[in-house]
Amino acid sequence: MLAVVVLVTTACSGGQPAPSGPSERAISSPASSRPTATNRPSSPITRTPAVKPNAKEQARLNEQLIAAAWDNDLRRARSLIARGADVNAKDNTVQSAYLISTSEGYLELLNLTLQHGADVDSKDSFNGTGLIRAADRGHADIAGRLVQADIKINHINNLGWTALHEAIILGDGSRRYVDTVRVLVAAGTDLRLPSQRDRIPPLQHATSRGHSEIAQVLRAGLEADKPSKRLADRRLLAAVERGDATAAALAIRAGANLEARDERGRTSLLRAVAEDRLAVARLLIHLGADPDALDEQHDTPWLVTGVTGSVDMLEVLLPAQPDLTIRNRFGGTSLIPASERGHVGYVRRVVRTDIDVNHVNDLGWTALLEAVILGDGSKRYQQIVTILLDAGANPRIADRQGVTPLQHAERRGQREVARILRNA
Repeated sequence: MLAVVVLVTTACSGGQPAPSGPSERAISSPASSRPTATNRPSSPITRTPAVKPNAKEQARLNEQLIAAAWDNDLRRARSLIARGADVNAKDNTVQSAYLISTSEGYLELLNLTLQHGADVDSKDSFNGTGLIRAADRGHADIAGRLVQADIKINHINNLGWTALHEAIILGDGSRRYVDTVRVLVAAGTDLRLPSQRDRIPPLQHATSRGHSEIAQVLRAGLEADKPSKRLADRRLLAAVERGDATAAALAIRAGANLEARDERGRTSLLRAVAEDRLAVARLLIHLGADPDALDEQHDTPWLVTGVTGSVDMLEVLLPAQPDLTIRNRFGGTSLIPASERGHVGYVRRVVRTDIDVNHVNDLGWTALLEAVILGDGSKRYQQIVTILLDAGANPRIADRQGVTPLQHAERRGQREVARILRNA
């Protein structure tokens, strides 16, 4: 068994060209459930090139696309696809651009291939799906995206393993593998199906390898009841409040809606963000929860990150491509409350996105004006002013009364802030 594990640790994921695996017949079982999301990725978009390439040109384009996929060169991949390269075409090691994205953890590349007709049922040389490859490497985000694409959760490869088995047997029990197992549990993976050769169930694999947290997830899943959908929604919200990602996964497995709302109209993700429940938020994002869902106060999960200032949560939400232009009830983007509250780390990170550093809210203030008017001139506000200026904030944009950030700083006795603004 050890020899088999060593053999496939890289090969069945596509890290290097893989030899043909054992000739065991593949078995597929339908997934028992699917998370319910409101922001499911759009249907695949397959564009036909203006002039269809001939066979020789097609082969060359396909070869170049596979090379671009290994390099995660999105610009090159888009160009090749537009010219007719096939995202499902495989080389002599049974690798395609789509399969490479799943093993290497290239989420944007995966989305690109899915948009252009990637076959989620495609198999590698071990007769493994993209989900199995992702689970092998602990790519929870890739696993979640594939779940949303209705990939077969319980497909068994030539080694006799499902995605769950690979996450346990080839994983190291670290956070990324725990997250991956939670995604699979939420998606309805079979928790009792043993690996086909040794007939060992997933829980026994986890305990024998000392993967204690994964074992806890599996044990909780095996002991879980089957609540009504309404009760599952309540359990999801309660799990978010406690920060219990495993309970959240089980609630989703039982049919809870990812966009379940509390009495204030806050979705499960918004509550997770507001309470800085990172593990729960990762699970919800991986499964497709909406980072732009508005509550009764016109807040979204993304907007709330500007209030809390959590850089870690910002990083969790960014892969979901939140709308950075959505405004809160004061007409501001997430950068403005972050600047007002002195969240230095958040401001430093968010200005590296496409957010508008000169956006003016309903009060007539930019982030720079808020940092001065509502700040205290201390070191953290000095840092924020500097960061904003370096990111392109315009110090000449005045408030509705025509008062500039420099004039506000001088009136408030913020000498260092004023000095920074004078030198801008």
